[in-house]
Amino acid sequence: MTDPVILVLDTDPSPRLGRLTGRARVRYADERTLAGQLPEADVLLVWDFTSDAVRRAWPGEGPRPRWVHTASAGVDRLLCPALAASPTVVTNARGVFELPIAEYVAGLVLAFAKDLPATLDLQRGHRWHHRETRQLAGSRAVVVGAGPIGREIMRLLHALGVQVALVGRTARRSIHGVEDLDRLAAGADWVICAAPLTDGTRGMFDARFFGLLQPSAHFVNVGRGPVVVQEDLVDAVRRRWIAGAALDVFQEEPLGPDNPLWDVPGLVVSPHMSGDTAGWRDRLGEQFVAMYERWAAGEPLPNVVDVRRGYVPSRDIPAGPAD
Repeated sequence: MTDPVILVLDTDPSPRLGRLTGRARVRYADERTLAGQLPEADVLLVWDFTSDAVRRAWPGEGPRPRWVHTASAGVDRLLCPALAASPTVVTNARGVFELPIAEYVAGLVLAFAKDLPATLDLQRGHRWHHRETRQLAGSRAVVVGAGPIGREIMRLLHALGVQVALVGRTARRSIHGVEDLDRLAAGADWVICAAPLTDGTRGMFDARFFGLLQPSAHFVNVGRGPVVVQEDLVDAVRRRWIAGAALDVFQEEPLGPDNPLWDVPGLVVSPHMSGDTAGWRDRLGEQFVAMYERWAAGEPLPNVVDVRRGYVPSRDIPAGPAD
């Protein structure tokens, strides 16, 4: 019996798969060669998770990989009707990015509360301007997205004394349903989006939503860019409907140097880096190797995506603290 073929949709630097030597045949593809190699692959590793190539190349009929793994939390860049209708198992990189993203959000919330952006601007201008800042403990946050990233954000904000309400697609245990979002957001100091991109979340944060928020509220998006109507958010910040915002994800990436988002007062822009801490690529490679060993042994895979919903169902995620 020949070893299974692992096809890697590659980007630099390539994953370290040396542990699989002698147990798998590893091949590499780019956007041009992916379609031609997919029928020969048993496993597809989407290492270049910023690419839309899988959606374009996925075969409608005939041989195809039995398992697709993406080295990302989101799966919106690869899911397509043909893949969703196939028996192929899709998994994601749950377990790698949760804590780094939660730390990033906590850092942003602290920076906003203590007015650190203004302090840095004043320092650059050699200006001494004393002012009062906000106490974070006792403030209220709404985290939209009840998956593992949202739960980790909730845990860290709880540790800082923030009262946190977690909002998911449907209400269950300590999680509010989306029908409660408007009411909760209207009284929140911090609204944080950690939601996946689905038909139900696309464009959900729009002018109507931002009009509900307090003028002192801040909005943070570490989920997916298209869940926010960017023009509406910029308008809300410029008009002082809200105190400020931070975006780590965008409708189109990367932002060009002439994009107006760079210069919006009160808007913090970061280049989709909230989950990327030193060694993150190595951790992604190690995770895939461990999952491959389970797959090769016929054991159930973790992190299996519900391709109809577009994410790993939260029934597989332990409950977090109540708000």
